[in-house]
Amino acid sequence: MNPEPLRSLYGQVPDVIGVRIRSIHLNWRGPTVALRVDLPSFPESAPQEWTDAGLDTVQCQFQFLAVEGISLADWTPPVVGSVEMVPWGTERRMRVSVGGRGLSLDFTCSESVSVGHVSAFRIGEDGADDGPHLFMSRVDARRHNSLPGTADRTFYER
Repeated sequence: MNPEPLRSLYGQVPDVIGVRIRSIHLNWRGPTVALRVDLPSFPESAPQEWTDAGLDTVQCQFQFLAVEGISLADWTPPVVGSVEMVPWGTERRMRVSVGGRGLSLDFTCSESVSVGHVSAFRIGEDGADDGPHLFMSRVDARRHNSLPGTADRTFYER
């Protein structure tokens, strides 16, 4: 639905192969699934602020709407894997398969995907993302300087 944040960084929406899947948020309202992922590469044309801060990883959320038929197995985060989206049926829906070593997630949803909470951070030696984050969105930047806890509904459900 809104690829602009990623296009402004990468010139196009980057592949979702080799992404680090950090979290899965299921919300019965809608119903929706939000995936928080680290993208596989850092953009060559990253904002100067990100470069000056020594950041090396871009993270965002993909929110899938009107979700049905969820199957989740073997969730051992973080997982490096892929997100595969293919058309499903004739009603503007798609089948989403998220997989990698330690994860198998499948569902159908609306063909629209919302991109949100785009940020950059310096990945820890152990792969952690718990340090400072610089967010693209002005609202996120004012509200957060690191990832909020998973109970923060305004971050994970919007």
